[in-house]
Order: sequence, then C-alpha cells, then structure tokens
Amino acid sequence: MARYYVNKRAQATGEHEVHRDGCSYLPAPENRVYLGDFPDCHHAIEKARSMFGKSDGCYHCSYACHAA
Repeated sequence: MARYYVNKRAQATGEHEVHRDGCSYLPAPENRVYLGDFPDCHHAIEKARSMFGKSDGCYHCSYACHAA
C-alpha cells in the first residue's frame, strides 16, 4: 500500500495529476489532496476522478496510470 495525493491545480491539459508519496514532483501540501492508501495507482485514479473528474497518473511515480 502507498499513500496517494492529487494536485488541486489542473495541468494545462485539464487533468489533475495523481502522485505517490515520496515523488519528487509531489505538489506542496497546500496544493494537494490526500486520496488515501491504495495498492496501486489505478485505485487512486478512481478516487481522484470522483473528486475532480479528469485525472491522470504522474509520469514519474504513477506511470502505469499516466495517459500518454
């Protein structure tokens, strides 16, 4: 299990990026929302999409959920 967060600020393309705890691209605490502890990024993305709609995994820490 890993802790996952979603960026409150959307990227230029409109997605809110999901990060795993410890990612070097993890947003500052005031710019992120804790999603929970999940076994993989797929579960974290589902939670993020329930909050923000359009969400995507970080290229660096959640590549399996990153939309190219």
